[in-house]
Amino acid sequence: MDKVKQFMDIADSLSKLYENKNHDYGDSFGISFKKYGKISALTRISDKFNRFESLMLGKEQKVQDEKVEDTLKDMASYCIMTLIEIQNNSK
Repeated sequence: MDKVKQFMDIADSLSKLYENKNHDYGDSFGISFKKYGKISALTRISDKFNRFESLMLGKEQKVQDEKVEDTLKDMASYCIMTLIEIQNNSK
């Protein structure tokens, strides 16, 4: 499979995941960003990075059902949402 196509497939799946989570949770990320600023994004991305690090280093996991792929998708989504908030709040 062509890597550009793979990238687009992942981006599409992230878009669908974002749409579904935004439906379920509302714009909690945007609200937090407006209330606390960029540090709120740093906190969420940092939490996901710490989870990724823990999974990659094989530390003992009490929650067994979270995959590395899920954590990476969440981290990528938080990065994109941060870009959106920065763009929307710089106008």
